[in-house]
Amino acid sequence: MNAPLLNPTVSRPKKRRISRGWWLKQLHTWHWISAAVSLVGMLMFAATGVTLNHADLVPAQPKVIDRTATLPPSLLRMLKVSPAAADAPLPAPVAASVAQAAGLDPSGRAAEWSEDEVYVAMPRPGGDAWVSIDRATGAIKAETTSQGWVALLNDLHKGRNTGLAWRLFIDVFAGAAILFSGTGLLLLQFHAKHRKKTWPLVGLGLAVPLILFILFIH
Repeated sequence: MNAPLLNPTVSRPKKRRISRGWWLKQLHTWHWISAAVSLVGMLMFAATGVTLNHADLVPAQPKVIDRTATLPPSLLRMLKVSPAAADAPLPAPVAASVAQAAGLDPSGRAAEWSEDEVYVAMPRPGGDAWVSIDRATGAIKAETTSQGWVALLNDLHKGRNTGLAWRLFIDVFAGAAILFSGTGLLLLQFHAKHRKKTWPLVGLGLAVPLILFILFIH
């Protein structure tokens, strides 16, 4: 009598489970990368947070520089004709001449055209600047004001008068800081079992500003 045939065992591929160690390695990698990218930015924004919060204790010492010059007659004729738009920039040759004579470049900036003069405001982080040109005589007046390094850093913190490049930097820095904080939170989750004070401290960090907001900010 023939022995019954046994059902051949069908080998099934085993599902690979991603280990806890793999996740920890990934989190540590992205945590230190984001920390390295955002370190200088976090130090600057933290320090300027203090100076902004105590602005009255850091007195500004403005430094004002005035310059005067005269636009050549050949270029002055370009200002005799009023532009189609009231905020049109200065003609390129006029702007180049102003930049050379006064040390301030108004190229591409919106100008305020009146019957008597053309005025170009050029605000900047930590200070201000402007140029005006008399449409009758071609007299150029320029003024630059600097409020010092603290005011400069404070304006960089707020993104005030910084332009597109700095705003893009803030966006990239903010993304790196979010990644740093998020991976840090996940690492806390991994290690919380052996560190009993983890979540009470995290809760304290949430509760303190929330309580201050509810009780003292109206």
